[in-house]
Amino acid sequence: MLPAAFLFDLMMTLFQSLCFPIYGIPHVQRGDYIILDRHALPYLNLVEKLNCEYCAYVNGLLAYTWEIAGRTEQYWCPIKHARKMTTIHLRYVKFLEYGDGAGYREHIEKTRMDFEDLPEGREGG
Repeated sequence: MLPAAFLFDLMMTLFQSLCFPIYGIPHVQRGDYIILDRHALPYLNLVEKLNCEYCAYVNGLLAYTWEIAGRTEQYWCPIKHARKMTTIHLRYVKFLEYGDGAGYREHIEKTRMDFEDLPEGREGG
């Protein structure tokens, strides 16, 4: 799975690097999501360290991807779904209500670019 994860990482990084500047979407800082530090734990053996780093990388990659996807969805289609979702990304709470055409037209531009709540360090270019 690791080669597929590396390719996916590269593709997500290229996607946001090429597309986000065009539309003014803030860049997602990869290092805020993919944190490889468990190898420094002295109480883990080599196999445990490798397993921990693999999990940290893959789960960090998924979180990084989810934020890229959330920002993309916020820009292109910030409308809540008709059905309740099991899990939502952090951007979803800002989305417009399903079926509210008037609210959509009135608030789409503000909602599309409302990235003001990004944590410190996550809006850089």
